[in-house]
Amino acid sequence: MGMPPELTVRQRIAATLRRRRRGSGFWFGLAIAVIWPFVLWGTRPGWRGGEHLPRTGGALLVANHVSFSDPIFDIAFGTTHGRMPRFMAKSELWSVPVVKWVLGGGGHIPVYRASKRAAESFAGAIDALERGEIVAVYPEGTYTADPDGWPMKPKNGVARIALRSGAPVIPMANWGTQDFLPAEGRPRFRPRKRIGIALGPPVDLSEFEGKPLTRSTLDAATRKIMDEVTTLLEQMRDETRPATPYDPELGGRGGSPGEPVDPAERAAS
Repeated sequence: MGMPPELTVRQRIAATLRRRRRGSGFWFGLAIAVIWPFVLWGTRPGWRGGEHLPRTGGALLVANHVSFSDPIFDIAFGTTHGRMPRFMAKSELWSVPVVKWVLGGGGHIPVYRASKRAAESFAGAIDALERGEIVAVYPEGTYTADPDGWPMKPKNGVARIALRSGAPVIPMANWGTQDFLPAEGRPRFRPRKRIGIALGPPVDLSEFEGKPLTRSTLDAATRKIMDEVTTLLEQMRDETRPATPYDPELGGRGGSPGEPVDPAERAAS
C-alpha cells in the first residue's frame, strides 16, 4: 500500500483554513499556530484513514512512537479533521516553564510513572473520554529504541483505559517523523521529509467485555491494539514486522506483553 499520498498545495491551504482552533487554550493554540507552517509547508506530509476519526464523542487514539515530533504531526492531523487531541504526557513536563502552560492550557493529561499517583493518569484519561475528548496515547511510553523503528513492547495501561471507558480505540501509525526529528538530534528541513500518518477502523475489543481487568486480560487487549497499529505501519513501510517486539527492559527483542521471553534471547541481550 505504501505511504499515503502527499498533500497537494490546495489540500494544505484547505487544511490551514479549516484547522480547528476551539478548545486549544491560549498557549497551546499559540504553539500550534507558530509550528503549523513548519509542519505543513516545511515537510511533505500525507495521511490516510481520516474517516475513522470520530467527528464527535470520546475516542482513544493509539499510535506508535518514532520521534518526539510525532505529537506535532498528530495534532496537525487531528485539528485538520475537526478534533483537538489531548495527549497523555509524562508529568515531569508540567514542571518545565512555558511547556507547562502549553500542556495545561491544552487540556493534556499528566502521566505519573512509577508513582503512587499513577491511578490519577488513568482517571484523567477516562474523564476526558467521558467529556467527549480525543485522547492520544503512545503505549510504548517513549519513542522506540528498536533499531529498525518498529514498535516496542507496549505498556498495558492503554488497555485499562480502553476497557474501563468503553471508548472506541482508533489505531494510528506514524512514519517519517524520525527523519524530520531524529533521536538526540535537531530538525532536518532539507531536503523536505516525507511524513506519513495512517488510521484504521476501531479495534474490536468485544472479546474482553465483562472480564476482570487482570494482567493477562490487559496484556491480551494491549497486544490486539498494538497489532492493529503495527499492521498499519507495515502497510506504510511495505515491510514485515519482526517476529517479536523490542523489549526496552531487555535491550533487545523479547516477547509480547504476557508472553515468556526466549531464554536464549535473554542471554544474548
